[in-house]
Amino acid sequence: MNPKIKNIIEWTYCILIAVVIALAVKYFIGTPTVVRQTSMNNTLQEGQRLWLNRWIRTVKGTYKVGDIITFEAPSDPYVALDKINFDYPVAQYNNIPKGLWSKFAYYVLETTKTSYIKRVIGVAGDHIKIENGKVYRNGQELNETYLSEGTTTEGKTFSDIVVPEGYVFAMGDNRNHSTDCRDFGCIPVEKIESKVAFRFWPLNKFGKIK
Repeated sequence: MNPKIKNIIEWTYCILIAVVIALAVKYFIGTPTVVRQTSMNNTLQEGQRLWLNRWIRTVKGTYKVGDIITFEAPSDPYVALDKINFDYPVAQYNNIPKGLWSKFAYYVLETTKTSYIKRVIGVAGDHIKIENGKVYRNGQELNETYLSEGTTTEGKTFSDIVVPEGYVFAMGDNRNHSTDCRDFGCIPVEKIESKVAFRFWPLNKFGKIK
């Protein structure tokens, strides 16, 4: 074989292996991301860089109240009242891609998927109630020190529910500018993509996020 052709083949092979490893790390272990939403202000600001822990999804770990997570956006963020089952208040997902490439772009490359970043407020079995601008979990008012001073929580469609098994209830810290589980219902754990591990940019904000 011509040495030049052999060299090209070897380099191509190495590049393909590197791409496969990079995609595997991104999907199964963790990946960096940039904050592009305002729904978590003032905890997270647009342009900040985060490291996402995806290993917790890979090993089917558990999520707890206070965790900041990313998840696949529901197909319809605003549910019509006549289509709501308040006995089973969950988000609807009908945006399943068709075709091998479409699924690869959606689930692995994530170029065609919309994701939200929110904070877990309730887990399976929790009774979440929003009343008079405050959030109650199992009858106890949440001590939400992460909210900006003076922030109140507006009750929306889903403001008095019990979180079903296999689901979480999440909201943005910027309560007045957040589309979240108050609008579309609880999120299935299987749709959670990652847990925010830490912030690495800007450097003066480096560290774990509370």
